Amino acid sequence: MSGWDAPLLRELGENTRRLQALATQNPPKPSHTRIFTISNQKGGVGKTTTTVNLAAALASKGLKVLVIDLDPQGNASTALGVPHQEGVKGIYEVLTEGTPIAKVIQPSTESPNLGCIPATIDLAGAEIEIVTQIDRDKWHNLLKTALDEYLATIDVKPDYVIIDCPPSLGLLTINAFVAAREVLIPIQCEYYALEGLSQLLRNIDLIQKNLNPQLVLSTILLTMFDSRTKLASQVVADVREHFPSQTLTAVIPRNVRISEAPSFGRTVINHDPSSSGAISYMEAAVEIAFRGAQNGR
Repeated sequence: MSGWDAPLLRELGENTRRLQALATQNPPKPSHTRIFTISNQKGGVGKTTTTVNLAAALASKGLKVLVIDLDPQGNASTALGVPHQEGVKGIYEVLTEGTPIAKVIQPSTESPNLGCIPATIDLAGAEIEIVTQIDRDKWHNLLKTALDEYLATIDVKPDYVIIDCPPSLGLLTINAFVAAREVLIPIQCEYYALEGLSQLLRNIDLIQKNLNPQLVLSTILLTMFDSRTKLASQVVADVREHFPSQTLTAVIPRNVRISEAPSFGRTVINHDPSSSGAISYMEAAVEIAFRGAQNGR
């Protein structure tokens, strides 16, 4: 056996054990729809990757999930196999024209339990249209109003609504914060990982006090963990020290399968279910579900 075979075999054995453990876990359905916004003003932290993979993981466990792609880049729509070219109706029409959510949901190719409201390039100009054409007192409430109406008029409600935000604090992100009940922050295990986090927490506090008192920071997920570096382990320790109750036990590693999956129009959950990246996102999704049940969410 060559020197590099031993750690590879250990990883394969560990992944097999983790997959077996996941197969026995059935995450509970929440008592009401849990609405998450996935947010971090710092770009490149795995925000969209986390959105689509958590959604696909929950759906693979039989839970009904709706993803709202609120990022004009539309990367979440791409990863979920949902068309979002110009002319496709999506979240832009919901926010600027009052189109009902039920009319723009598209099924994802990832799971029959997973739907997506796509983002098209039109969404890039949505904030200007909202400011110039809609009454100021409604600016922050457009998504919440549409989502509340949708949830009130359907018989089979989604177990989870997951909103993917752009990496900035504009009107789109504010709408996501007002519509959501929970915030999930992905934090990459790298230098400057906590940069901008204090500002994000202040913004969440402002939203809580002025626009959405139900909003809570319920979950922090550590991403892009490289076990070969001391720095990554130090970031994990620092985050757990500052946010002990919010930080998930599951940690997402740096993994090539996670990175390449979107180019195939898929999530890593279906692209390579036995990869360490897919297993880690499955573990995170299951942990979110069980933590929610324990905390009455």
